[in-house]
Amino acid sequence: MKEALFYHSGQDDEVICDLCNHRCHIKEDGRGICGVRENQQGTLYSLIYGRLASQNIDPIEKKPMFHVLPGSTSYSIATVGCNFRCLHCQNYQISQYPHMQGGAIIGQPANPKDIVADAVEQACQSISYTYVEPTIFYEFAYDCCVLAREKNLKNIFVSNGYMTPDVTRHLAPVLDGINIDVKAFTDSFYKKVCKARLQPVLDNVRLMRELGVWVEVTTLIIPGLNDSAQELRDVARFLKSVDPAMPWHVTAFYPTFQMMDRDRTPASTLRRAREIGLEEGLRFVYEGNIPGEGGENTYCPSCRMELITRYGFSIRKNKMVGGHCPACKEKIEGIWK
Repeated sequence: MKEALFYHSGQDDEVICDLCNHRCHIKEDGRGICGVRENQQGTLYSLIYGRLASQNIDPIEKKPMFHVLPGSTSYSIATVGCNFRCLHCQNYQISQYPHMQGGAIIGQPANPKDIVADAVEQACQSISYTYVEPTIFYEFAYDCCVLAREKNLKNIFVSNGYMTPDVTRHLAPVLDGINIDVKAFTDSFYKKVCKARLQPVLDNVRLMRELGVWVEVTTLIIPGLNDSAQELRDVARFLKSVDPAMPWHVTAFYPTFQMMDRDRTPASTLRRAREIGLEEGLRFVYEGNIPGEGGENTYCPSCRMELITRYGFSIRKNKMVGGHCPACKEKIEGIWK
């Protein structure tokens, strides 16, 4: 256990967690919504510091981060727990583990120094905090981020974007990139499907970008729930208002966990979503989870030259030169070698 960051005392040994926008009021011996932060005699502890439930080497494209060191590998880690309760969670076996197993915590012991050393040894160019919401293992992730920076590794969060503004400002100086899920553009979806709210997510998309973090956004399109043309247009308009160069990944849903009553997302829906994003003025929109459709490639927004050719998580061709289009010299925003 490790004493948590970002909390304050309430009444009668209650503590208020300030890590995410749930701002849980946690009574003695109780835990927050995430299931991994516990109040013991008025002190809030992280129960998952250095207890990894998943540890892999992934293509950076899997996060998905298409404008960060394409073709590189990212050392990817996670603990159990999550502050969302998404009905369609693809990693529910670890994200919901404490809730499904009577509060049990599992994970292999690890320390930040060894994580960073192993990432370097495996020739990874970044560390990704992913698979579950990384904010819930913030203390461990932050310590890794600080050491990673010293070894010239990039730090990537794959996040639901629900951290509080204080956490965002604390994290941004050691964070290079973040993929934030904008799961829908209605509060009703967030409340029903995720047990959360929309506005804090939108606020974090904007704040992260203002603080200089490279932001990419993913929307998993679920038939009948968030796939209307108007809702997709609303997402695209919001992203453009923040930064037209912010990549938007529109990805295909498949039935899982507690949402087995929906069909897979048709390729035609992703194609239309991509068209909507481009119509609204976004420079880069990508189709995901259906490889080979062409919507996963990077095109120059100016001359439309195909710059990066992808198939799934692999790079087939990369024609960019120093972050620019070789044909018209247009600058392509991102983090490049």
